[in-house]
Amino acid sequence: MFSILWVSLGYYWGKKNKNFEDHSLAGRNIGLALASATAVATWITSNTTMLAPQFALQLGIWGILAYSTASFGLLLFAPMAKRIQNLMPHGYTSGDFMRLRYGKKAWAVFLVFTFFYSITWLVSMSMAGGVLLESLSSIDYRIGMSVILFVCVVYTMRGGLFAVIGTDFIQSIIILAGIVVVGVAVIYTVDLDALHSNLKSDSPMLIEIFYPAAIMSVFNNLFFGIGEIFHNNVWWSRTFAFRKGLAQKAYLIAGLVWFPIPIAAGFIALSSGVLDIAIPAADMVGPMVIGKVLGKAGAIVAFIVVFSSLAWCVDSLLASTSDMITQDLYHKILRPKADDIQLKKVAQNVVLGLGVVTWLVCLPRIGTLGTILFFAGPMVGSMIWPVTAGLYSKKTNSTGVFWGMSAGCITGLVAYFQIGWYVGALVGTIVSLLIVLVSTWFKPDNFDFKRLRE
Repeated sequence: MFSILWVSLGYYWGKKNKNFEDHSLAGRNIGLALASATAVATWITSNTTMLAPQFALQLGIWGILAYSTASFGLLLFAPMAKRIQNLMPHGYTSGDFMRLRYGKKAWAVFLVFTFFYSITWLVSMSMAGGVLLESLSSIDYRIGMSVILFVCVVYTMRGGLFAVIGTDFIQSIIILAGIVVVGVAVIYTVDLDALHSNLKSDSPMLIEIFYPAAIMSVFNNLFFGIGEIFHNNVWWSRTFAFRKGLAQKAYLIAGLVWFPIPIAAGFIALSSGVLDIAIPAADMVGPMVIGKVLGKAGAIVAFIVVFSSLAWCVDSLLASTSDMITQDLYHKILRPKADDIQLKKVAQNVVLGLGVVTWLVCLPRIGTLGTILFFAGPMVGSMIWPVTAGLYSKKTNSTGVFWGMSAGCITGLVAYFQIGWYVGALVGTIVSLLIVLVSTWFKPDNFDFKRLRE
């Protein structure tokens, strides 16, 4: 039923798309209500509803707080979004900014990193769909993954950003209501004293204040969340699509609304021990607790909530990544003279291609949602300072940005494999920051921000 609804809405909203700008940026005319809803919806991914419980199960109280720090990405991006709209009134993608601000060399590194990150995010979202159905029923992982990915590809191809933002608004209402229902049900079912006693006897580290790995995860997740939003075209394309002057308000509202959601989603995982649930994989704990507490009704609620969070994330990634490939690669390099109609068709075909690639990668299930997503952490972290400094300082130079992103990624990956997934983004962010600052100090640039108004 949900699949039919989203595809139908995609075809309906797709009628509004007359050219590439309509398809990719919804005519640059999104109001505050839809703007705030789509920002919240896109950030309440299946990672929030499934990975936050995994964090709680593996890292305890600190893990829950660590995931909530991702709200700072939305809050800090709010003033940046206002500046982006002012500096780039005709912009399409975050790639446009990197190309105009730093030149082709740094732009190429940025594109490689952001495309790789987008694929890992798409893979983790699609995997989550298969994991969800497998943990709630006997449906094979590959079937659930394939169905959800297929639905998102179909309505995103047809409807573009109009369909993505429209369905986001509906899905945000569903997900918020669902999390409230589940949270209340768990509180009324589980005795909190028994919960605390169970954790203290079986998993004392989960409520330990000085849990080094968990404390590191707080800072790692903070920078990962900031880096995800600062560089990713999901957020830049929305900034360009919002009506002028609304971007800052929309992201501030979204950040405040989003903050408590991972806390509510993560809390339910801590009750798995007292409920005596055998968890085969850490990323399955959320749906399994819901199914245990609410029975068949819980399975339906869990599916609706996570299906909605999956759909609004996958469609956003498909749309924003296809826009970057169409605008930054096809239009700027291969076909500079392509018209709007051609670009719209290319963007639709790219969505289909991304869907196929993601499906092929997801067929053999590899790792957990956390390990897959945070593999891109060093790349994400290394792009925070190049974007931030480039927007606010005319002195930041392209050479420092190129080496900052490159060295930050390499050292972050070394830390990821040698120490753990919970430090990769942190190390990448620090190394990139140091290189960008040092290069700016010794060789300051004098960039003219008017060049961003291409």
